[in-house]
Amino acid sequence: MSNAKDRALGMDRSISRRDFLDGALFSVGAMALPLVAQQREGVRPPPPLGPGADSSAAPPLFARGIHESDSQYYPPALTGMRGSHPGSFETAHQMRNTRQWDLTGAIQEDELYDLVVVGGGISGLAAAYFFIKTAGRNVRVLILDNHDDFGGHAKRNEFVYNGKLLVLNGGTVNIEAPDHYNAPALQLLRDIGIDLDRYLAANADNRRLYGSLGLGMSHFFDKETWGEDRLVKGGANDGGGTFTAEFLAQTPMSAKAQKDMLRLYDPNQPDYMPGLASAEKKLRLAKISYQDFLLNYAKVDPQVVRFFHGNAKSFFQVGNDAIPALFSWQMNQPGFLGMKLDPTPPGVLADLPGGQHGRQIEPRNTIHFPDGNATIARLLVRWLIPEAVPGTTMESVATARANYALLDRPGPAARIRLNSTVVNVKQDGDPDRASQVTVSYVREGKVHQVRGRACVMACWNSFIPYLVPELPAKQKEALSYGVKRPLVLTNVAIRNWRAFHKLGVRYISTPMMFFREITLAQAASLGDLKAPQSPDEPIVLILEYVPCEPGRPMKEQHEIGRMKLMQTSFEDFERHVREQLGRVLGPGGFNPAEDIVAITVNRWSHGYAYSYNSLYDPMDWTYTSTDKRPCVAARQPYGLITIANSDAAASSHTDAAILMAYEAVNHTLNRRAMPRLS
Repeated sequence: MSNAKDRALGMDRSISRRDFLDGALFSVGAMALPLVAQQREGVRPPPPLGPGADSSAAPPLFARGIHESDSQYYPPALTGMRGSHPGSFETAHQMRNTRQWDLTGAIQEDELYDLVVVGGGISGLAAAYFFIKTAGRNVRVLILDNHDDFGGHAKRNEFVYNGKLLVLNGGTVNIEAPDHYNAPALQLLRDIGIDLDRYLAANADNRRLYGSLGLGMSHFFDKETWGEDRLVKGGANDGGGTFTAEFLAQTPMSAKAQKDMLRLYDPNQPDYMPGLASAEKKLRLAKISYQDFLLNYAKVDPQVVRFFHGNAKSFFQVGNDAIPALFSWQMNQPGFLGMKLDPTPPGVLADLPGGQHGRQIEPRNTIHFPDGNATIARLLVRWLIPEAVPGTTMESVATARANYALLDRPGPAARIRLNSTVVNVKQDGDPDRASQVTVSYVREGKVHQVRGRACVMACWNSFIPYLVPELPAKQKEALSYGVKRPLVLTNVAIRNWRAFHKLGVRYISTPMMFFREITLAQAASLGDLKAPQSPDEPIVLILEYVPCEPGRPMKEQHEIGRMKLMQTSFEDFERHVREQLGRVLGPGGFNPAEDIVAITVNRWSHGYAYSYNSLYDPMDWTYTSTDKRPCVAARQPYGLITIANSDAAASSHTDAAILMAYEAVNHTLNRRAMPRLS
């Protein structure tokens, strides 16, 4: 590195993956080329993986000639660019551009399955589970997935430092409010060995850990926005539920902004829509953004709007300029105490089935495994293919090393075939009378075909019209309606967390910086996998980035955000990580050049499912479970083909994805059991 600033940040350190593949290196013209041929000319060869080797320097496994049967094949341990990783999207992008795939010369696999599942995420794995549970283990099920790992967004990131295993979710975070889970989802959790009460009891001390060390919430004011870098401890979510005058006095906000902030939390604040009944207020709040409400109704200083801009980005992947004020009220955002709004009945504001916008979830009622919902995915794989994931209990799965060589072999009822991008699904005749489906997929540049007696499309909705071109036009239109919401979870392993302890913080809101928050991994233990208890131990940090374009309609923000994301190299992410951590944690003694062990960027360019928003969608789509919603038309069965994913429910909740799998499989089995129409 010639740049002294970069060297000070540690950009020249050995964990860098800049010399290898990342999403920015692929052009449309290069997408059909073999993966290895797409590397930059003149790069140094990757080091071999072995005992003590730096796995963070590894490019995609297939580019290294490492396949599932190789003992070195273990995707959870890879760092660098993950999520939508190189090797997972190139075929799909070419398919998007050409709108069809040349199936000439396809390799005909001598395989007939009772069910072929397209997509190995939670919904796809759940579909295989429901099918086998009902039909018995003598059936044959094949799951095809384009990634190098199973789980979809429920991915697991592993790090090892000084002999200590650290894990964190690379995507799906929680079992949110399990008391509200649908019956099929709860039964699935029980069947795969999850005991929620036992887990909560085992982690009672962990939930108190950070508080017992004096670590709380904080907010970082950056000099580009506020004129100076300043970390201020405390906040509205840190015990009192409001911002105090003492907290605000420590911030660089203007006196007027501080006064307006206090007013928003005052129980005696004015009614900003006087003269209207509660229902009329709600209708108006549903059609204005929270930003509009704050500026034009509460009439607060623009600094207040700036401070709150990213409050709901974790939920909706846009700022308050594109979120209905009614959503913000439901999420207990400030400004509504004087409006005397009637409580929301259960089921309203719902992205049904499977969840509710802004439902308030107490921490004790939320389940966060050490690797998030990757635990669910791993336990599902164990249920489907017991030999592939060692152990028999929920606790033993925490440190189990999945054997990827056993995922795709004859014998078990289910097989999981990774690194296989489906490009075509076709029934053998009229949908009402078809008896088989041919599924074509690309693996290592070659087209393969398998046959199934039924097919569950458990990939994301907007790609299904490309894969099943024979679908009715109206269903294709409905499938294409939603735009997936992009986001990035960047997990950073560090040598210790003394800086957090010294500063007295566990969570830092950085709303106007590249990463909108920095937080210590939630203290969670499972079996032999123990949460770090001392600031002297290594830990993983979570840095969240939401690419969007404020001021544009929500769908445009998602589309522009995805383009931004695919054009952002790992080097750019690494530089942002090092610079932001150095600025925010530097006063606590953190040195980004010395203290960072590894970085994993979980890039989800097609992330959360689209959920309806009354600023842009009809009111009844947003606040009721009407069958008029596009997701209902999109998920209708088509002959032997059914659809199961979170998009089908217009909900990003895990229980919604499971319920859609349950309904898709039920339809498949009912169709098989009933006489055919003549």
